[in-house]
Amino acid sequence: MAVKRAKDIMTKKAKVVTAGLKDKVSDVIAALVKNNVSGMPVVDDNGVVVGVVTEADVLTARSTTTVKKLIEGQEPITAGPNATVNELAKLLSEHKVKRVPIVDDNNKLLGVVSRIDVLKAKMKK
Repeated sequence: MAVKRAKDIMTKKAKVVTAGLKDKVSDVIAALVKNNVSGMPVVDDNGVVVGVVTEADVLTARSTTTVKKLIEGQEPITAGPNATVNELAKLLSEHKVKRVPIVDDNNKLLGVVSRIDVLKAKMKK
């Protein structure tokens, strides 16, 4: 059986909820709740992943705070489309994150892999 990779198990970009740098915390909260997700990639105007914003980030933040301010100094944890399921599992575990944006060579968003995606892939082995 072929090794499963990020591109095989990721939620594709078209279905991924993202935040922009100018969005306010109130917008992020609304998007998280509406889409029943616990976090989302932050992309700049060119679609480049510049961070991830989560429930924990907005829990105590002021509603008028911008995403740019919220993720200041954050270096996004990302992976490429050819990362294996085991590499993704290690990345998620080592960095204690629940999701990892999958990016192309220019750091543009292709999709997202969450912990449950990795677990489902491991279950089918």
